[in-house]
Amino acid sequence: MSTAEHTRGPKLRKADGSTIRVLVVDDEPGLTDLLSMALRYEGWEVRTASDGQQALRTAREFRPDAIVLDIMLPDIDGLQVLQRVRADGHETPVLFLTAKDSLDDRIAGLTAGGDDYVTKPFSLEEVVARLRGLIRRSTLSVADSSDPRITIGDLTLDEDSYEVFRGDDQIELTATEFELLRFLMRNPRRVLSKAQILDRVWSYDFGGRSSVVEIYISYLRKKIDAGRDPMIHTVRGAGYMLKTPK
Repeated sequence: MSTAEHTRGPKLRKADGSTIRVLVVDDEPGLTDLLSMALRYEGWEVRTASDGQQALRTAREFRPDAIVLDIMLPDIDGLQVLQRVRADGHETPVLFLTAKDSLDDRIAGLTAGGDDYVTKPFSLEEVVARLRGLIRRSTLSVADSSDPRITIGDLTLDEDSYEVFRGDDQIELTATEFELLRFLMRNPRRVLSKAQILDRVWSYDFGGRSSVVEIYISYLRKKIDAGRDPMIHTVRGAGYMLKTPK
């Protein structure tokens, strides 16, 4: 795909231009998979660990620029992991991820040297946004483009103004429709399953049925594709794909 066909919004990179590295530590494989997917969509390199000892080994080898760290791990807990990371001399920003939501737990995590705290269930978009904030504040990063627009063919989405255009026509979308379209446009020519779309657009804790995806895809098609060459396609038995018309 040419750069003219697909232009992404600002991508966060380290000040030296290299890719940001994130370590995700959690003993729930499904959760680490979801987080890894979301972070890789940001253009970041991701490693995962399922327990504290593995997290420490990976942190020493991988030298991440940020860590997403569950407090409840099967061997040593996340607070001990963080203490050992800090003892190694690493000031890596840490986002605690845990089911514990009492004030005492939050204070313990932040007192141990954590930089932020998100409780389960959570929104993947929130985790990504908080990580971007931590990485920016760590002075490690720059945005490699000032252009907030994603463009595929004659379809343009502006992540700053929340405006969408198909050719010269402005298209009014609801907040959910906008997030769905952004997800599709960030992954052109890639088949996205209903489960992936639910997890990304309606968040990790969404308990609804996949029929909501069909409904919102239908809404988008009426606004994006009506009277034009279609860009949103159904891949039978697999999911949905957005691509430029032939």
